[in-house]
Amino acid sequence: MSRAFNGALQLYWEDVAGSVDAPTLLLVNGLGNQCIAHRREMCEVFAASGFRVIRFDNRDVGLSDDGPDGYGLSDMADDAIAVLDAAGVDRAVVMGSSLGGMIVQTLAIEHPERLLAAVSVMSTTGDPDVGRPSEEARRLLLTPGSVDRDAAIEAHLAGQRTWGSPGLVEWEEQRRLAGEMFDRACRPEGVARQYRAARRDGSRADRLRTVTVPMLVLHGTADTLIDHSGGVRTAELVPGARLVTIEGMGHDHPRGLWDRLAAEVRDFAVQCGFLGGAS
Repeated sequence: MSRAFNGALQLYWEDVAGSVDAPTLLLVNGLGNQCIAHRREMCEVFAASGFRVIRFDNRDVGLSDDGPDGYGLSDMADDAIAVLDAAGVDRAVVMGSSLGGMIVQTLAIEHPERLLAAVSVMSTTGDPDVGRPSEEARRLLLTPGSVDRDAAIEAHLAGQRTWGSPGLVEWEEQRRLAGEMFDRACRPEGVARQYRAARRDGSRADRLRTVTVPMLVLHGTADTLIDHSGGVRTAELVPGARLVTIEGMGHDHPRGLWDRLAAEVRDFAVQCGFLGGAS
């Protein structure tokens, strides 16, 4: 079990797939998700594209420590830097989804010297006029988490029914994942603190205009939790950002899109010049 330290706060991380000599891809989780939500098999697909893949638990979820009251996205970005330090990585591609995308954007703003590139997936800028959820998605998002195993699993499945990629959700796999995450660490209070951190940050629009790191923005047309407009705005604000719209992708990483996601990241890395052209 590997640990990184941001001050006294301990963070769990895993060197999960790929060669240590390859460019590092650091995966940053969304709200309440543990690192195992980036399934090992998905990480292996990215590794086959030429990356060393590292995943970690954000503060307040999984096997990482609780964060103090009142932290923000800058603190969570510092956690990611602590993981890179612990892994001995000077610069990495950082790829974050949802809340993870907000953390990745903050990394690009505050720690550009540590990034080869930033990949913001199904995320938004903090502007209130874009990236808005549907009413049902908002209701589920704001429903407090449960410490009852069966109820927690059903809540996860309800989310998948609302914002999962239509026709691509593997229901038994999602049920199994929800059970694994509950058994590994059930921490609904921490999820609420993460949500407040995202809200506290406000709009990043002015700061995103100053980003110099290459940025790839991936967003699906079927995302009901963070509307596609959030990805469009992100790409509009970041100089030179590349927006890729994925038809039919919701607010998840379904197995049926792993090859597409890995190919988009690989091709962007090749375009940026730090990964060879062979896949």
